[in-house]
Amino acid sequence: MTVRLSLVIGGARSGKSRFAEGLAAVHGLDLVYVATAEAYDDEMRDRIARHQADRADRDWRTVDAPLALTEAVAAEAGPNRALLVDCLTLWLSNVMLAGLDVEHEGGRLLSALAAARGPVVLVSNEVGYGVVPDNALARAFRDHQGRLNQRVAAIADRVTLVAAGLPLDLKLPKEPL
Repeated sequence: MTVRLSLVIGGARSGKSRFAEGLAAVHGLDLVYVATAEAYDDEMRDRIARHQADRADRDWRTVDAPLALTEAVAAEAGPNRALLVDCLTLWLSNVMLAGLDVEHEGGRLLSALAAARGPVVLVSNEVGYGVVPDNALARAFRDHQGRLNQRVAAIADRVTLVAAGLPLDLKLPKEPL
């Protein structure tokens, strides 16, 4: 059985992106990496370069979609392609910083994911394990991220939590993988 929609969550540097890349590659289809990061500073440029280097030996085509994630999923998800979206956390940050309606944009994304014609693997941070943020914007982000993760997990066929590089399946398809 092909898993149509997978969500991989975890903390920073947990190994979630590497695990998600493996999930996308297992389908044996053309690989499309949908990147949501924007390089606002040198540290972020370095992070992006590391991610690119990690998949340099494989045949990934990259689509940059810092805000237009819904459109990228709609355009790229097909029966001959496996999409990896890395990551929902940065996309949500971009949506919030652009002043867009988070609930509306999340709903649009969920619709595109439900209509996807090929496998999609999404990476997202689990941000609710830490201390309560000390400012309203950070608390709003944490709350929106938690709700978005819940909404995506509800429609996903597979949900995996990665901690210390180890995957823990939280939800699996009813049929064997």
